[in-house]
Formats: sequence, structure tokens, C-alpha cells
Amino acid sequence: MDAALLRSLTPSVLAVLVRRGADFAAAEDAVQDALVEAVRGWPADPVRDPKGWLVTVAWRRFLDATRSDTARRRREHLVDEEPAPGPAPAVDDTLQLYFLCAHPSLTPSSAVALTLRAVGGLTTRQIARAYLVPEATMAQRISRAKRTVSGVRFDRPGDVATVLRVLYLVFNEGYSGDVDLAAEAIRLTRQLAASIDHPEVAGLLALMLLHHARRAARTAPDGSLVPLAEQDRGRWDTGAIAEGVAILQAALARDLLGEFQAQAAIAALHAGAPTAEETDWVQIVEWYDELAGLTDSPVVRLNRAVAVGEADGPRAGLAALAALDAALPRYTAVAAYLHERDGDPATAARLYAEAARKAPDLAERDHLMRQAARLNARRSR
Repeated sequence: MDAALLRSLTPSVLAVLVRRGADFAAAEDAVQDALVEAVRGWPADPVRDPKGWLVTVAWRRFLDATRSDTARRRREHLVDEEPAPGPAPAVDDTLQLYFLCAHPSLTPSSAVALTLRAVGGLTTRQIARAYLVPEATMAQRISRAKRTVSGVRFDRPGDVATVLRVLYLVFNEGYSGDVDLAAEAIRLTRQLAASIDHPEVAGLLALMLLHHARRAARTAPDGSLVPLAEQDRGRWDTGAIAEGVAILQAALARDLLGEFQAQAAIAALHAGAPTAEETDWVQIVEWYDELAGLTDSPVVRLNRAVAVGEADGPRAGLAALAALDAALPRYTAVAAYLHERDGDPATAARLYAEAARKAPDLAERDHLMRQAARLNARRSR
């Protein structure tokens, strides 16, 4: 059974059911039932048209559920719309489904969470981590979103800003290596940029390309993380960097700055530095100031503290860090780095070990533990 094939077909099948009049929650349940049946039956009896098969089975599951509902009489006419047998059109409905899930009846945060779960395929835990909230809180948010859109006809697409937020979070999850979704997020953002003349769409595409260009250098052969300053810049994709910078410059020339353009500008400064030592940290701090004004995000201010530490010295960075909530994810890791640069290896080693215990994934935990071990070994000599 090709799990990747099923995953790739799920958004298109879901979109077909939604366009035919199924409410989102019922459509999602019907598609899941069809996927289960595919897993059970396809290995013994392969189908020639996987998408057409899934659409037909999912639609029948939806109709079966609909007939047993109190609205059976009102929806009976949908039976006549059952798709005819034969190959289904080779249409990519994924981006359209992103817009449909960004429904006006939902708040932007709820729309993003629902789309990430139902279309992006992320787990509730992954989404909660992206939003910096407990998993139980995110589970409740997604459940409320499903209840809100239950029975609602998805005939009014949501706004671009919500879709961009979804694509950005899908890319980040893929880029982290936990789920390989980065390339898919770039593909969809390219589609969006080709269909909408919007500076923030261009900014997001530039940001993705600039980050993705460094992906090959982010991990060592043993899978361990390689910090930006230690990466082999010869392994960076110069073609993707050049494309990202060109897209960003065209967007910035329109003088309609948004958060994705500001983030891309920071990424471009990193990508354009021949060595880590030649990074223009002063300009990066200025861009973080712009970004903080646009978003007021605590994560942005945490990253700004690192940049201040590089531009003005570690004590200035620690002063900027002190103004933030110590409960922020990666706060302790940043504190450890700045204390190490300030010549306090004992405090840095303790904080690296503490940060490792809080790390969201194994690779980051191992990296932080190695930093602590390196400093402790140096002190014991």
C-alpha cells in the first residue's frame, strides 16, 4: 500500500466532496472511511484509477451517512450527482481546499488549525507546538472549528492572509524534518503566486526558497543538527537563493511591507553572507525591529535578542532577553548561547542541559546535550 499516494490524493478527494455539497466534517469522515477501505482492499485488488475510486467510495459513504440524518429528505437530490465511473480529472484541488477551509465563519486561528489538521495532515500535537499552546487546548480548538462549519456550505473562500499562515506553518513543519511537507508547501505557494499578484505571497515564496536552500547543510551525515554558523555554505542551493532574493526584491519595491517579506529579508542577509563572521547583524536587528512592529510576536523578540547579542555583544543580547517571558520555547537555549559568548561556561552548560530537557524533538535535544557536554569537558581539563 502506497501511503504517500493516499496522502497526496486526500485533499483532492475532500475538495470534490465539499464542492458537491458535503459539509466539511461529514466530508472528512467519509474520506477517512474511504482511505480505510483502500488500505484494506487495494493490496489484494489494485485499482486503475485511485482518485476516481476514492471519490466514488467517499461520496457513497457520505450519502449513506446523510440518508440516516434528519435532513435526509432535503439532501436526497444529491444522489443524482454521484460521479460517473471512469478516470477522474487530473486536477490539483489542494490550494482551492486551503481557501475553502479558511471559511469566513471561522476565526483565522481556528481556520489555520482546522486546515493543518484536515488538509495538511499534521497531528494535533504538531499544530499545538506551532501555536505554543498545550495539545489539549489545540484539540478543543479544532473540535470547535469542526462544529462551527458543520452544516455550512463551503461556497465562500477565505482570505489570502489565512491561507498564507497555513502554508507557512506546513512549510515549517516540513522543514523541521518531522514531516516532509516543505516541498509541497513551496509547490502550493508557487501556484498561489502565479494566480495572485500579492506582495506577501511573493514574500512567503521568497522566504521558503531561502530557507529551503540551506536544507542540505542543516544536518550532519549522522542526522545531528548543524547550527547556521557551522554549516558548509558550499552545500547551499545558490539557484534557490538567487530566485528567492529576486522575488523578494520585486516584492519590497512595491513598498507594501508585510511580515513574510521582513522574514525573507532576514533570511536573505544570512544567505548572502560569504561566511558567518561576515553576516550583517546590524541590518538583521533593524529588520527584526520592523518585524516586531508588524507582529508583536514573542518568538520574533526572542530571535531579535540573538541578533542583538551578535551585533552589540552578548550582554546587550542578555538584556534584550531579560525583557521576555522565560517560559518561551527555546528561551533557555538562547540564554545558554549568550552566556557562553559572554564567557560564563558554567552557567551556559547548566542552561544547555536544562534546554535539552525541554527540547521539542530528539535532534534538538541531542544537539543541546552535546553543547552542554562540550562545555563541561572544557571546564574539567
